[in-house]
Amino acid sequence: MKKLLLFDKHSEMGGEIKAALSECFYVQACEIKPGLAGGMMKVISPELVIISLAGVQPQDREMFDVLSVEYKGIPVITVGTEEEKNPFSRFYEGEQFKHLPGPVEKKAVLEAVCDRLGLEITADGDKYTVTEAVNKSKILVVDDDPVTLRGVRELIKEEYDVSVAISGMDAMKAIEKKKPDLILLDYEMPGCNGKQTLEMIRANHEYKYIPVIFLTGLGDKAHIADVMKLRPQGYIIKPATKSKLVDAFDKKNWLFWG
Repeated sequence: MKKLLLFDKHSEMGGEIKAALSECFYVQACEIKPGLAGGMMKVISPELVIISLAGVQPQDREMFDVLSVEYKGIPVITVGTEEEKNPFSRFYEGEQFKHLPGPVEKKAVLEAVCDRLGLEITADGDKYTVTEAVNKSKILVVDDDPVTLRGVRELIKEEYDVSVAISGMDAMKAIEKKKPDLILLDYEMPGCNGKQTLEMIRANHEYKYIPVIFLTGLGDKAHIADVMKLRPQGYIIKPATKSKLVDAFDKKNWLFWG
């Protein structure tokens, strides 16, 4: 069982959260007191922290400081009202802290925890089972056309973990956040086009070896020759079909140019 640490002020909501999660996780509850957060984190070594905001005051921010500085790699879920969340709003600017509006039902708490830990949850009546999620390859699809984005996602969402971006600049933000295994990139985007986007990707030391496959609406030889001069790992002519996409993604014999 994965270990969770619940910080609470002996509230009714905290008790409900612990009861909801204890069926699928090992949950250690800890009272919110000054100087206690760091010690409990060391003792329990949780994989996720939950904070019941009921009764939490602005002066309790020490706990937030400890988590965001010393344990910034541990995901945190807070549960409570927007009013209870507001004194700590700056902590939600990154990816570590996520808020779940309360009061919450058992299923909502379980789903939120599973989402943060990359787990899958199944229900059999009132009983829930948590399992490790299938490790799907992550594909980033970049296209300025929302119809194309939705269409490609629908075609491959069962086989791949699909995220989307609507521009080159949006793609760079998505790459940093999602760390995709492969990028499907529209060649004919306005503004920052496919060529410029590829150049930005290749210029970044962390991203330069991510395979990039161009998606293009033009299939004449001269156009394809121009596309391939940029040395992508392949190209697909629109409209994309599931067989075209899967065949291109599964080749995995790409050559890279640094």
